[in-house]
Amino acid sequence: MSKTLFTPFSCRGLDLPNRIVMAPMTRSFSPEGIPGEDVAAYYGRRAGADVGLIVTEGTVVDRPAAGNDPKVPLFHGPALPGWRSVVKSVHAEGGKIAPQLWHTGMTKKVGAGHNPDAPADSPSGITHTGKQVAPVLSESEVADIVASFARSAGHAKEMGMDAIEIHGAHGYLVDEFFWGVMNQREDKYGGDLKDRATFAAEIIRECRKAVGEDMPIILRFSQWKQQDYTARLAETPDALGEFLSVFVDAGVDMLHCSQRRYWEPEFEGSDLNLAGWAKKLTGVPTITVGSVGLNGDFFGAFAGQGSETRGLDDLYERLDKGEFDLVAVGRALLEDPFWAQKVKDGKLDELKDYDAASLKTLY
Repeated sequence: MSKTLFTPFSCRGLDLPNRIVMAPMTRSFSPEGIPGEDVAAYYGRRAGADVGLIVTEGTVVDRPAAGNDPKVPLFHGPALPGWRSVVKSVHAEGGKIAPQLWHTGMTKKVGAGHNPDAPADSPSGITHTGKQVAPVLSESEVADIVASFARSAGHAKEMGMDAIEIHGAHGYLVDEFFWGVMNQREDKYGGDLKDRATFAAEIIRECRKAVGEDMPIILRFSQWKQQDYTARLAETPDALGEFLSVFVDAGVDMLHCSQRRYWEPEFEGSDLNLAGWAKKLTGVPTITVGSVGLNGDFFGAFAGQGSETRGLDDLYERLDKGEFDLVAVGRALLEDPFWAQKVKDGKLDELKDYDAASLKTLY
């Protein structure tokens, strides 16, 4: 057992009983974008079973083209009462919760999403293959998107959520601004990697105004993209440090560092993973994530490959020596809502193997 995994953690008014985070996982169980009591029970069940912080599935901000699936939850308008029920459910179990605020960018296809007729938003209107398919967003449109994140952050504050997370990973809109392949703008939002971080920095600053000084802001980022698993924003530690410094200067409190496999080194010459490097370079608390509790990477798990859970000793060792501060658990916790409780009680032999069939239910 880790010396650290079940010790408290605090950050800007957020006090957690342990270091386990429920990773955001899209579920698509919210018809017309409205979460029901089944969603509230789903999150409450895990809050009551020793998950320190729940980061919700991606929730869509109030830009017409923000969502790519009408069953993905909104975080505005008619969906807010449903989210209040979720907060009540989680808090009743003694848990903490943060919404992941999301704009899906060019992954929204024509005819899809909550507003099928709305054209997709993207930094330059080009796909990752270089095809021009949409107009370039004007600076006023970019400002409107920034404001949409801040409005949703304000909703989270008003309903008593404990933190917010901005989704800046995996090839969605914020990450599209980071990625030079898709961001070829010539204004303040384009340029080198540090300049391409400007959009997210503005979101962080406006969200801070909306949530105040006593609520943490988390940014999730990744090197890899769903459009290209081998993509890299930063090829060196120096480049990564310059990139992340933009968010630290903007006031981010935690960095949620997404890898496909948390145990893989981020740069040659060091065993540190992405979260380890982010913490070393910035001093900001970091969350590691990537196939925790799975036999292989989660793409294999999606296909039902592998039946043996990867051991946790390496994870414990990294956490205990301070490589990162928190551990986000995704598919393993989706499969078994009592995963954290079983780990805490030393009942590792009772952990369930991940089965992709669990995606079809909201247990």
